[in-house]
Parts: sequence; structure tokens; C-alpha cells
Amino acid sequence: MEALAFYGIGDIRYEQKERPRLEKDDEVIIRVKYAGICGSDLSRYKKLGPLTPGNIFGHECSGVVEEAGSRVTNVQVGNRIAVCPQLKCGECEACKSGFFAACPNLLVIGAKEPGGFASYTKVPAENVLKLPDNVSFQEAALIEPSSVVLHGLFQTKLQPGKTVAVYGCGTIGLLACQWAKLFGAEKVVAIDIDSEKLQLAKELGADEIIKPEKSVSTYSKLMELTDDNGVDLAIEAAGSIQTSEEVFAAPKKGGEVLFLGIPYSDITLKRFYFERIVRQELTVRGSWNAVSAPFPGREFTTTLQFLKEGKLRTKPMISHYLPLKEGPNIFQKITSGKEKAMKVLFEVGK
Repeated sequence: MEALAFYGIGDIRYEQKERPRLEKDDEVIIRVKYAGICGSDLSRYKKLGPLTPGNIFGHECSGVVEEAGSRVTNVQVGNRIAVCPQLKCGECEACKSGFFAACPNLLVIGAKEPGGFASYTKVPAENVLKLPDNVSFQEAALIEPSSVVLHGLFQTKLQPGKTVAVYGCGTIGLLACQWAKLFGAEKVVAIDIDSEKLQLAKELGADEIIKPEKSVSTYSKLMELTDDNGVDLAIEAAGSIQTSEEVFAAPKKGGEVLFLGIPYSDITLKRFYFERIVRQELTVRGSWNAVSAPFPGREFTTTLQFLKEGKLRTKPMISHYLPLKEGPNIFQKITSGKEKAMKVLFEVGK
């Protein structure tokens, strides 16, 4: 089968790999239809390298059940499905309590186990969700990143009438803008350095946009848009050093900060930003992964429901549809700045 294997920093190869085989009676083999490049995939490609050199990369995918083990009851061969890529151990105290995100052995496919950038992949049956007839494979490939956003928002006090600022308008940030409005936020402010991303944020629900400038601080612009109050919830979705600091200036007294992005460098807080945490009595939350109890969690089932009802829009975020063989080229182009992309989907098997 065709696959993209990750060997080292900047080294992804299009190869032929052996098709997976059922080894346990609770597993399913999936014929992958679409698989998306995650921002974390780009960071690992450029900065960190693979956990297992030569492993099949990728974790955001959808497809069709090709084979099912003898004890599988939730899906049948031929079912259209989305994949929850998180693999929990099920044995630790965190797993036994339903706090799967804290599992010390939690992994996603594409890390140490073969991932979704391939003709076929294999996961436990509990990791797949049947798709409603009106939800496409393309939309389903973005269910996991949507669930990442929901996992964080479910921990906050966000409710109708609140105000939200979203720092970073990549896939996670755009989904955060949408979900904030679906939660009933009165005003959502999207912040990014890319004009095209900001325009897409407006199309997907942001009420106001801010493009940082050297002459006027983002903080002053945000205060102007919120009558000098700040917002109830500030979301860091860029994973940059700068926004990981600036996000603390956005909330009002008693407000919240939610970190969805992951910076890959040390963060140093200027006194102004640290004092905002203390003087504003902020609640600062980190959010990791996308799963909860009952596994895979309400993050995935809620996303499916809102896709089915047409309330969540993921297709406008897809900028590229490519065959797997273009994988090495597109990774190099995006990380080198030679090509701009929002969400890249591989059309597998075409």
C-alpha cells in the first residue's frame, strides 16, 4: 500500500508499505479516504523529528471499515467512519478515572503506531465513529482537531453573552472562533498576522478581527473593541512565543485564558503580563488532546452532531487536496514558507 513514512527532521518519504493485519479481536482495519496535515505534524517535521523513525505519519483521517475483529460490535465492514487517533493504555489511574488526557502512555497513531497517511490504518474499534449519511469524508477528517478545541472549551465558563479573543487563525483558531459562537458568545475577536486567515475567520463567525501592527499594539486595539474591559475568555491557538505572552493581557478581571497551542521554545513573561494574571485574578487553563469519558468522549460526539446539523463548517478551511505522493513536497514547501496552506487533505487511493 502507499504511505508517507517519517524518518527524521525534514525527511518524509513516499513509500510502499505492508498493509496492516488484524492481531486482536477488537480491532478494525480502515481503508483511508482522507487524511489531514495537523499543525503538530508540521512542527514535528521541522523541529522535533519522529518518535519512531520510519513509522507511517499522520493522525487526522476518515475512511471505510475494511475488516473487523470478531468482538467488534459498534461498526461493520463497509461503514463510513471517522477516527479518534488517541490510544490510551486503559490501565493507569488516570484511565480508570476517565481522565484519559492525563494517561502517561497516551499516544496518537502516527507517533509510535502506524498512522493515517496510508491506504490502510488500524485502530481499536472503540476509536471509530460511524458517520451520518450527510457528513462527508472530507468533513470527517477534521473531526479530531474540532474535538481538540471542544476539549478545551468544555473546561471553561464560556456561555451565551460572553466575549472571546482568539489568538491565531490556523485550523484550531478557526474552529475556536466557530465553537465560541456556537456556545453563544456575543463577540468573538480573531487575531492573526495573516490577512487571508483573518478574512476566513470573519466568514466562519468572528465578529471582529485584529491584524497586529508595529504602530498600534494589539492590546490597545482589543481594549478599544471591548470598551476597555477586555474579554471573558482569551484563547491561545497559535503556539507562538509572542502570543503565549500577549494572551494574558486580553481577559477582564476574573477572566480566563485557555492554551490550545503548543510553543516549541521557552516562554518568558514580561512583568506587565505576569501582573495581569495576578491583578486580574485570571484563571489559566491548559488543554491536552481531545478525549474524555465515555471514550472517545463528548468532544467527538458533539462535533458529529453539529456537522450533521450543518452548524459546524469545516470545508471552507480546506485549502489543498493532494495525493499522498505529494506529501514530501508539500511538507517542505509549507515549512520553508514557499507555500501558504490552511488545511491540507490527502486524497488517499486516488
